[in-house]
Amino acid sequence: QVQLAESGGGLVQAGDSLRLSCAASGRTFSRHVMGWFRQAPGKEREFVAGIRWSGGDTYYADSVKGRFTISRDITKNTVYLQMNSLKPEDTAVYYCAAAFGSSRRSQDFDSWGQGTQVTVSS
Repeated sequence: QVQLAESGGGLVQAGDSLRLSCAASGRTFSRHVMGWFRQAPGKEREFVAGIRWSGGDTYYADSVKGRFTISRDITKNTVYLQMNSLKPEDTAVYYCAAAFGSSRRSQDFDSWGQGTQVTVSS
């Protein structure tokens, strides 16, 4: 099993930047892909970005493409989500997750962190 712990959330204004971190521990070698999801109140959890541990290939939701950047530091077993030009609609709890293969579906990710709140005021 893989244990994940997010950090870096907070309250910011529209247009600001924020960087989230996700520290992975346990059997990290058994999961090839890390992803970020978010869930706003009353809405379903949605995919934000994904990255492969090996090679660093990335993929994004259209809603964040060009504003968010996912990256990883293999030496620290940590994945990051750099969020720029934040909008009020980015307000949500952000979750880090791990999967065997590249996917945008939450059901394909079987390890999850506890989430970190991001609030963007207008």
